[in-house]
Amino acid sequence: MSTLHRLARLGLATALLAVIIPGNGETQSEVPAGMGARADVDRPKPIFMLHERDKRVHGLKPFQELVDRAAPGSVLKPPPGAYAGPVVIDKPLTIDGGGKVTIDAGDKGTVMILNASNSTLRGLHLTGSGDSHDTDDSCLDVRGNDNVVEDLRIDNCLFGIDLKQTNRSKIIGNRISSKDRELGVRGDGLRLWYSNDNLVESNEIIDSRDMVAWYSHRNVYRNNLGKRSRYSIHFMFANDNVVEGNRFYDNAVGIYFMYTEGGAARNNVISHATGAAGMGIGFKESSGTVVENNEIVYCAIGVGSDLSPFQPDTTIEFKGNRFAYNGIGILFNSETGGNNLTDNVFEGNLTQVSYGGRSGSPRNNFWEGNFWDDYQGFDRNSDGFGDNPHELLAYADQIWMEMPVARFFRSSPVMELLDFLERLAPFSSPDLILRDAKPRFVKPHREA
Repeated sequence: MSTLHRLARLGLATALLAVIIPGNGETQSEVPAGMGARADVDRPKPIFMLHERDKRVHGLKPFQELVDRAAPGSVLKPPPGAYAGPVVIDKPLTIDGGGKVTIDAGDKGTVMILNASNSTLRGLHLTGSGDSHDTDDSCLDVRGNDNVVEDLRIDNCLFGIDLKQTNRSKIIGNRISSKDRELGVRGDGLRLWYSNDNLVESNEIIDSRDMVAWYSHRNVYRNNLGKRSRYSIHFMFANDNVVEGNRFYDNAVGIYFMYTEGGAARNNVISHATGAAGMGIGFKESSGTVVENNEIVYCAIGVGSDLSPFQPDTTIEFKGNRFAYNGIGILFNSETGGNNLTDNVFEGNLTQVSYGGRSGSPRNNFWEGNFWDDYQGFDRNSDGFGDNPHELLAYADQIWMEMPVARFFRSSPVMELLDFLERLAPFSSPDLILRDAKPRFVKPHREA
């Protein structure tokens, strides 16, 4: 065998060994399934010379110099002022800007990369990333575990905070907004990719694109504010995530569960998800989720469900929610059953519940103890529940169930008259949408 061949085989063996042996002290269980050791998940970041960056950063001191001089594990408290990026942190550090430190990359590349574990970033203003989607230009990339990112102000960035293969970290109290771009070409305010067991709490994400979690499990999103974006939170192949106590206003979609299992959405306020695709909470081929005690108001569709629950012998539980003043309270598409709805409030919706076509087998879903503002019955024994079941039948509703474009004419005088005549003397058999055997007669009290 020639010397060249021996060197080639030695190089291949070394490369394979590097993939098999986890680096940075990580155990194999911490690495995403199928990815071997921690992979370099980023495209190569381009290097920009100073003259390529905006002139506002030309006279600023590079923040990288302070990071390079800091000892691993130390606390860095920079003097107040503005500094030039980019910054790469490849050792454990605590950096506390006290709310008086700005790092500006001059509208090129990524502002700061945290490629270390057990670190804390606090009280910094990060601004001026590039606008390339190819290299995921962002204000902050986080690539280590057990980190804390809190009280950052992030603006004029394509992507806000980007976590990849990052576990057990805390993202708390940050204010994030995107560049002034059309909605579809903004970056995500907060993105989790193959990142598990993280806490996302008390952040404000305004005028961004999405907050997304892909292949990321067991994360908690608590007490965040999302406004004027596309998806407040979009889960894809992300299981057992919890969304609680958040406020999502004026977004196209509130919370979307796509190809997920488990998880919960509870105690959230979702309002004004309007437009052609406006939706408070959405499901696509998802299973096992609990939706509890949410306020879903003034949305085009309160809940949109498509082939959910998807897995056999699973359910989706709706408990104690308020669906109010929506175009459609709940819309089921490709209905398979398995949705259990108890103790919810339906009031002021143009259509309480609808199907993407004829209802098929509405008895596959379970309805009990819900309050319906259009219930026509009495409570003679004063037990708080109607004497008769509440049945929702589709009369003129069948027109826009089968021809969605006809919804434009809903509530018009002609459609109202047609609906009245059909109820008075049906000339076709109406579809049964649902049957609540024990409807609430008195609207339950709810805390705002």
